[in-house]
Amino acid sequence: MAISIKIAQNFKSFLIEIGELSYFAGRYFKEAFSKPFEFKELVRQCYNMGNRSLLLVGVTGFILGLVFTLQSRPTLMEFGAESWMPSMVSISIVREIGPVIIALICAGRISSGIGAELGSMKVTEQIDAMEVSGTNPFKYLVVTRITAAMLMLPLLIIFGDAIALVGSAIIEYLKGDVSFLLYFNKVSNALKFSDIIPATSKSFFFGFAIGLVGCFKGYNCKKGTMGVGEASNSAVVYASMLLFIIDFIAVFITDIFFHF
Repeated sequence: MAISIKIAQNFKSFLIEIGELSYFAGRYFKEAFSKPFEFKELVRQCYNMGNRSLLLVGVTGFILGLVFTLQSRPTLMEFGAESWMPSMVSISIVREIGPVIIALICAGRISSGIGAELGSMKVTEQIDAMEVSGTNPFKYLVVTRITAAMLMLPLLIIFGDAIALVGSAIIEYLKGDVSFLLYFNKVSNALKFSDIIPATSKSFFFGFAIGLVGCFKGYNCKKGTMGVGEASNSAVVYASMLLFIIDFIAVFITDIFFHF
């Protein structure tokens, strides 16, 4: 009986948090299209999220291309289908593996950073001080960060995919004696707009989810300094869950409109 009550309470808390997150998202869309626009802060956040994530995304993409090619090559060799390697790797990375893996990496890097930053501002009453001084903290802190995440994540995913293909091309050059020119000619012939457009489109939603969850957890941080750590940790968990849900919906919609 006690277990069922606890489950019901946890489920109720979960639904309440979903409602609060939805309200938070609605407030973002309301504030994002109203003046004043914080362009300088938006540019600063874009630089912080994009520039500081380049090395992490580049290393992740490069290793992804290396490992995926090394693991796939023996299987294709058994069927004498090594020539399909560039096509298979490029379609797999661009369509699904690249966006999801890089988005998860960015969720750990960006969402946790936003949650910790806004959480520390909340517990030290800096956000309250901004409200007292007449500044709109939601527009300055939240809108700029969510918008920056939406703008930067597609660029980071494109960059990571490109580095992953370079890593794959290096393995093919060393293992299969395939020139870089031949490899990327096969990649360009294999990729279609039906592969690139859905992957790029869903990356905007990935960025929105990462920025939204990080800002929501940090902006509503409680329990003092202990809450900052909880906000940072839960931001990564919630953002990762949202990424998988968004990816499933995007794949389902893509399958309907591009394959039937």
